[in-house]
Amino acid sequence: MTQHLAPARAIVLVLDGAGIGELPDAADYGDEGSNTIGNVARTAGLKVPTLARLGLSRLVDLGDASIAERPTGAFGRMAEASPGKDSVTGHWEITGLRLDQPFPVFPQGFPPEILRPFEARIGRTALANKVASGTAIIEELGDAHVETGQPIVYTSADSVFQIAVHESVVPLDELYRWCEVAFEIACQAHGVGRVIARPFVGESGAYTRDSARRRDFSLPPRDETLLDRLTQAGVPVVAIGKIEDLFAGRGISRSTHTRSDAEGLDVVEQELAATPRGLIFANLVDLDTMYGHRNDPAGYAANLERLDQGIARLLPRLTPRDVLFITADHGNDPTTPSTDHSREYVPLLVTGALVRRVDLGTRPTFADLGQTLSELFGVGPLANGTSFLGDILASERTGRTAH
Repeated sequence: MTQHLAPARAIVLVLDGAGIGELPDAADYGDEGSNTIGNVARTAGLKVPTLARLGLSRLVDLGDASIAERPTGAFGRMAEASPGKDSVTGHWEITGLRLDQPFPVFPQGFPPEILRPFEARIGRTALANKVASGTAIIEELGDAHVETGQPIVYTSADSVFQIAVHESVVPLDELYRWCEVAFEIACQAHGVGRVIARPFVGESGAYTRDSARRRDFSLPPRDETLLDRLTQAGVPVVAIGKIEDLFAGRGISRSTHTRSDAEGLDVVEQELAATPRGLIFANLVDLDTMYGHRNDPAGYAANLERLDQGIARLLPRLTPRDVLFITADHGNDPTTPSTDHSREYVPLLVTGALVRRVDLGTRPTFADLGQTLSELFGVGPLANGTSFLGDILASERTGRTAH
């Protein structure tokens, strides 16, 4: 049996909304033609030399000569096996939990059995109650909200109950209390995936969302995840960004919420110094919230380029026993008419001193990543997924390492 060198730490970076091409069932979701990173590169131009060297250029056309470069690590792409295209479903599947049924969505707005009890509990009627872009809805109804104090309630193609209020009209503590009420009604009673607090600031005609004070209230995972296994085994799980919210705090040892991708990468760097073993699990959300949902390919390209530079700064800080995984949870193509997530393949890039150059092909489920991490940490097989650990690790017997 081949013996493998033992990594002591894994770092998983989820580039939220970084899809690389439509899945075979994309038409069922209205996402034909979606290819988030490919279409951004084609329409706005894209220079991401670090990600290209890690193998991204072998997975999607980046529009430059970097495709000829030899990847420095393992690379492949993953398909989502669960129905849906939201962050909760994507992250749960990454950690080994595959859903058989999607979370409910509400293309016509929330029915009376959800909205009326919510309004009764908070003592105010709601504005909107429709599918909408978050930036567009505050432009449309921000003034009405400021005048009346009525919350703006809206949803999207995902299973989310979103509440937007101006911070000068409704204090944050009150907004969060309203979200807890909505969580009891919409999530716990009717199976909605998440409630999201969407505070905004500014004056009429120039309202902006306060992403730093956004909060997500999510249902806990329906079954065991990798995070549960790790914490039960005493392996530290450090969550960065909205990871804690997506797992309702379950299976997490320590969490840091962040206000931007730049801060998220800074926290990852700090944790590389502070956490010598375990899983560092980060969601970098700006590609999705700031640019994908706003149909801003130029902004998306600029942010991905900043992420590329940030990842380049992280790489020298990896120890010889670290393995870094870079992936995504869904697509969010800013070049298509839709402002919602898109049903796409996601990249799978793996690097570290122990990692061989290898093409991992197309993985049939995000759960392959969770199963690989489960084997890496020796916490037993998960219910879903096939590990590729043996494909990526250099063996003690051959002494092979990446060069």
